[in-house]
Amino acid sequence: MSIDVACGFWEKSYPAGVSSDQPLPPATPVEHFLETAARTWPDAAAIDFYDRILTFAELHDLARRAAKGLQALSVGPGVNVGLHLLNTPHYVICTFAVLMAGGRVVNFSPLAAPRELKDQIEDTETGVMITLDRVSLFPQVAALAAAGQIDKIVVCALDDFLPPGHTAAIAGAAADRSSATERQIDFARLTANDGHFERHQRGPLDDEIALIGYTGGTTGEPKGAMLTHANFSAMVNIFLLWTGKADWQYVRKALVVLPLCHIFGFASIMLLGVATGAVMVLHTRFEINRVLADLSRKKITTFAGVPTMYSMLVGHSKIKEFDLSALRYCNVGGGPLPDDVLQRFRQLTGLTPLVGYGLTETTAMGAMQVVEGEPRVGTAGLPAPHTLIEIVDLDTGTKVLPVGECGEICCSGPHVMKGYWKRPEATEQAFSGGRFHTGDIGFLDADGYLTLVDRKKDMLICGGFNVFPRAIESVLCEYPTVAEAMVIGIPDPELGQTVKAFIELKPDCAALDVDNLKAFLADKIAPYEMPAQIEFRSRLPRTPVGKLSKRELVAQEAEKARLSRLMAGPA
Repeated sequence: MSIDVACGFWEKSYPAGVSSDQPLPPATPVEHFLETAARTWPDAAAIDFYDRILTFAELHDLARRAAKGLQALSVGPGVNVGLHLLNTPHYVICTFAVLMAGGRVVNFSPLAAPRELKDQIEDTETGVMITLDRVSLFPQVAALAAAGQIDKIVVCALDDFLPPGHTAAIAGAAADRSSATERQIDFARLTANDGHFERHQRGPLDDEIALIGYTGGTTGEPKGAMLTHANFSAMVNIFLLWTGKADWQYVRKALVVLPLCHIFGFASIMLLGVATGAVMVLHTRFEINRVLADLSRKKITTFAGVPTMYSMLVGHSKIKEFDLSALRYCNVGGGPLPDDVLQRFRQLTGLTPLVGYGLTETTAMGAMQVVEGEPRVGTAGLPAPHTLIEIVDLDTGTKVLPVGECGEICCSGPHVMKGYWKRPEATEQAFSGGRFHTGDIGFLDADGYLTLVDRKKDMLICGGFNVFPRAIESVLCEYPTVAEAMVIGIPDPELGQTVKAFIELKPDCAALDVDNLKAFLADKIAPYEMPAQIEFRSRLPRTPVGKLSKRELVAQEAEKARLSRLMAGPA
C-alpha cells in the first residue's frame, strides 16, 4: 500500500477532536506541575501511603523545605542528585525538591547491585544520594560513602510518615545506623526549615536536564538518557491532549506498585498523577493480598502492572470476593498479557488492559491506545500526537518502509531525549538520519496501529525488568575458571522470561561449583538478573569468523520448549 508514513496517516484513527495540528502549550519546568497542583487542589489528597494522607499543599510544602535543605548541601544548577528509594512519599517530594533547588535527578534502582550503583554514581558524578533507612538499601550507599564515592547521604525513614513499629512488613527491617557519620543527614533534619529556597534562572528548557535515567539504549550497554524539562512538559501535555481534559476521570485514584524510579512510573504515573490532580496510592512492593484489599477498599480507578502482576491477580483463590467495580483504566507494561490472563481479567472487570509503547529515551511515550472503546489488542496503539513513528530498513537504517513491512522502529518528537550522558558517539548513532532509532522491530498497519515484532537486540524482559545479557556475560567471565559465557532468555510462566547462562570453561578446568558461582555473582548483578539455569558447554557456538553466536542456542532452547509441550499433550 502506498502511504506516506511521514504525513501522519494514523491521525485518521485518532479520537474525535484530537490532532497534532493542535499546538502544545509552551514548555514549563517540571516542578511547576506540583506548584500548579498545590494552587489548584491544595486540600485534595495527593498521596495515600498506607492510609497516611498528604495533600497537594503538604506535598508542595515538604518539597520546598527539602529544596532549601538540599541547597544547604550545595545542590544547584549542574549538580546531580541520586534517588535510591522505594515507592514512598520521599521519592515524590525529593524529585520536585531537587528540581526546585536547580539540580538534576538521577534515578537508581533499589534492586541495583553494589557494582552497578558504584559505576553509575561515578559516571554521573553524583555527590548527594537520597536513600531509605532499610537494610535492603542503606548499607550499599553507606559503604560507597565510606569509600569516598559519595559526599552526602540523605537518609529517609518510613517513620517520617508512618507510626513506629509498623514498617518492617512494608519494606523490611531498618538498617543499623549506630555508626552514622557526618556524611549522613536525616530527611527530617533536611526539611526542618522555612522552605524559602533560592530560585535559579534556567536556560532553554529543551536543553536543561531534569532527569538522567539509565537504560540499555540501542546497544544493551547501560547509558544515562538525558531527559529535559521540555521533554517531560511535552509528554504531559500530549497526554492531556489525547484524553481531552486536564482532570482526566480515569486517573482520579491510582494504585502505584510499579517502581517510580523506572521511566514508566516516573513519567506516566507520578508526573501525570500530579498534573491531573490524582491520588497516588503508593505501595513499596507488589504484595497480592494488600493490593487486592486496596483495589476494593479504596475504590481504585487506575491500575498499571506487568504481566506477572495480572497473572497473580486473576489466579488469586479469593479474587471474586474483592470489589473491583471502581476500576476504569488499566494498562500493562513489560510485554503483552498471555491470552488466558487477558480473558480472565476481562471476565472479572470488563476491562482490557491497554498496551502502549515507549522507552526511557522517549519519556515512556511513543504509541498510545484509544482510551474510549475497545483497544486494538495485539498492537501497541497509535503514534501519539506530535510524534512521528517511522519504520526503517534493518540493513541501512535509512530507508523508510511502506505500511505493513517490518523494520526498526524510529521515533521523533518533543518528548524524545536530548541524548546519552557523556556518550556523544552513542548519541550520534542513536539519532542517525535525524530520527531516534529504538532498536525495536515492528510495523505500522493501514490504520496506523503499531505492532511490535521483536525486542531490542538481546535485551530480555524478566518480570517487567529490563535485563541486558552483555552485562551478565561480562561479570560471568570475571570468574576465574570461566572462559566464555552467553546469556539468553527462556520462557517462564510467572516472569515471562528468565535468564539462562551457557558457560565454556577454561582449559584444564573440568568442573565448576554452581553455588560458588552464584555467590560470586550475588553482589555484582541484581536478583532478577541471576541465571535461573546454567549449562556448561565444551565449546560455545560461533560464527564462521569466530564470533560467539547465540542463534544456535536460542534455536535449541525453542526446540526443547516445543518438544516439552508435545510431551505434555493437550492442557
